[in-house]
Amino acid sequence: MVVQAQEGRLTAPLQSPLRLLVATAVPAERDAVADLLPPHADAVAVGVGPAAAAAHTAAALARAPYDLVVSAGIGGGFQPDAPIGSLVVADEITVADLGAETPDGFLPVTELGFGAVTHRPPPSLVRDLAAACGARTGTVLTVSTVTGSAERAAELRRRHPRALAEAMEGFGVAEAAAAYALPVLEIRAVSNAVGPRDRGAWRIGEALGALGDAFGKFAPVLESWNRHD
Repeated sequence: MVVQAQEGRLTAPLQSPLRLLVATAVPAERDAVADLLPPHADAVAVGVGPAAAAAHTAAALARAPYDLVVSAGIGGGFQPDAPIGSLVVADEITVADLGAETPDGFLPVTELGFGAVTHRPPPSLVRDLAAACGARTGTVLTVSTVTGSAERAAELRRRHPRALAEAMEGFGVAEAAAAYALPVLEIRAVSNAVGPRDRGAWRIGEALGALGDAFGKFAPVLESWNRHD
């Protein structure tokens, strides 16, 4: 099953700007964007992994009304399509490892007759934000175990040929947003290559800076989307 965010959901008159909830995994990501958020926006660190992200995002949505939910942070990029330091805006948020292993390979949970594996953010918002930030658009995978080998990286790209990045929270945040019938975005700044684990090659500071730069350009994109969609 694919859950499609509805472009026309925001048809009733709303106060401008939109109320925005930004969910990051850890405080360092939250702090990288907190001072650059548009008005009426909150940033919360919801924890590492899809379960914590879903639970704490849902709790935040229960406490206050929001119009849009954003999963934001750093992540791994599939090379050479998403180089270190680049930005990725998800046009599909897909959980990569929710399902079953079989003798014939991996089966997503949808093929077992349950749930959803992909959420699609509003296309016009994805397009406009990517243009404003110079970001690439494609699938961002949510994983519970970060990829640490070339073999797993190749397998993920074989199963998800449009994948540009992987992280651990996007699908959980999207599930919480869907429970409240809210649109969702995912923005990732690439800090490392998906593949063999090499902490010495990670560029976390560079990626956090790129993430902050993206949010510095967010407000006019949101205002335009609210007016026209």
